[in-house]
Amino acid sequence: MAGAKPTAGIIIIGDEILKGHTADTNSHFLCKELYTLGVKVEKISVVGDDLQVISQEIAKFSSTFTHVITSGGIGPTHDDLTLEGVAMAFKEELYLHPEIEAACKKYFGNDLSPDSPHLKMAKVPQSTRLLYGVNQKTGAKHDYPLVSVNNVFVFPGIPSLLERAFHSLKDQLFASSGITFHVREVYLSEHELKVVDILNKFNAKYKDTVPLGSYPEWHNSYYKLKLILESGDEELIESAHSELISMLHEYIVHYQKDPVSVAPEQVYAIGGILNSGGHFSTAVGNAINTIERALDQYTLEEICVGFNGGKDCTALLHMYYAVVKRKFPDYKGHLQVLYVEAPTFPEIDTFISQSVKRYNLKTLTVHGRMKEALSDLKKKHPELKAVLMGTRRTDPYSASLSEFSPTDKDWPEYMRVNPMLEWSYHDVWQFIRQLYVPYCRLYDQGYTSLGSKTHTDPNPSLRYTNEYGQTAYKPAWMLENGLDERSGRNPLSPK
Repeated sequence: MAGAKPTAGIIIIGDEILKGHTADTNSHFLCKELYTLGVKVEKISVVGDDLQVISQEIAKFSSTFTHVITSGGIGPTHDDLTLEGVAMAFKEELYLHPEIEAACKKYFGNDLSPDSPHLKMAKVPQSTRLLYGVNQKTGAKHDYPLVSVNNVFVFPGIPSLLERAFHSLKDQLFASSGITFHVREVYLSEHELKVVDILNKFNAKYKDTVPLGSYPEWHNSYYKLKLILESGDEELIESAHSELISMLHEYIVHYQKDPVSVAPEQVYAIGGILNSGGHFSTAVGNAINTIERALDQYTLEEICVGFNGGKDCTALLHMYYAVVKRKFPDYKGHLQVLYVEAPTFPEIDTFISQSVKRYNLKTLTVHGRMKEALSDLKKKHPELKAVLMGTRRTDPYSASLSEFSPTDKDWPEYMRVNPMLEWSYHDVWQFIRQLYVPYCRLYDQGYTSLGSKTHTDPNPSLRYTNEYGQTAYKPAWMLENGLDERSGRNPLSPK
């Protein structure tokens, strides 16, 4: 039964979910939103289009949880049975609600007969309450209401409609709980078996007041285990969090979950006016200065970043984003990146797609060898005048370059801007790792320089035999001699 702390049960309705025809995203959305409102979701059920099963589940959930949310099954077809199931759960009859009938006729037309499929959505249980959301932008009342019976809220199954309805009604329905869940996250450099005794000791003390969740992470470049603490008592969770940090101090990773949002502050802290000297901070400071000079000469429409998913251009893109946000804080548009499409690793394609979303990028895609690709770019985007490159002095054919180097006379005319010329291999990795910048996962598998898939291998300098007697590779940032960077690239690989 409902207690002092509000709870919720979610019922996802539809054969299409159980058959795998449609992926359920609604339960994830609802759990996340309800948690922020202080409502604990205790159970999620997925049921098919079976009237008896739907009604039984609604009745059971209604007597168990403070709130019940259903999703799906409220359309005009034969397999839309949710409203009928709610009525059966509470032993009520359906009737044609005049307000919903009017809304349906406004949308579908006035010449609807009472048995029209379009009016099936207007037939609701007798004790129905109608809840009208408000458009968050205009303040206008929504035309179509949400049906509520007792503690059951009947939401649509289409994710965009469910999310719109929830956002417009959440304060009205759930914000009165007065409860806030406080959450603290801890990131560790080791897997669970290494710290299980410590976690058990902590849990024995706090299990009834500060629940501890332990979540292994196999593909993150910076941590191996995430711990989550939660409590309704902020003072208690602060104390417990501090105690856990102390118990696990040698394994703590000060992970930055969203390095992009803090990029301007962090990048300038290393290389801007706050830098304390030294080779690395000087290298970053000079790169910032070069990017700033480029933005003084070219508009954001006239400049782009050469981006192929490699480590150098990943560091450059993060810097460029930071400088743009510092220089143009109100700019909300896309940053442009140039991608020369070529056969490559699927991991690179995945990383590039993730980066496009992460940095809000517009990708200018061209094909073929570089000279032909730039000619194609000139035709498609004549406004483009400069390309920021992640080139370093030790790269092939780069010894004579300067920070601003125009293309050769027989090439399409562009200004190549090279902010990282004087960076070393280890500078690149220090920048990425220090700021927790996401990078292509191939670098965690021993690759140190990425070319074509057929001519690029893990770096033999990083090869070792693991505890199971298997050949493995250390991550790229552990390469001791930066001059061995290209040891995994055979001579046929393009530069």
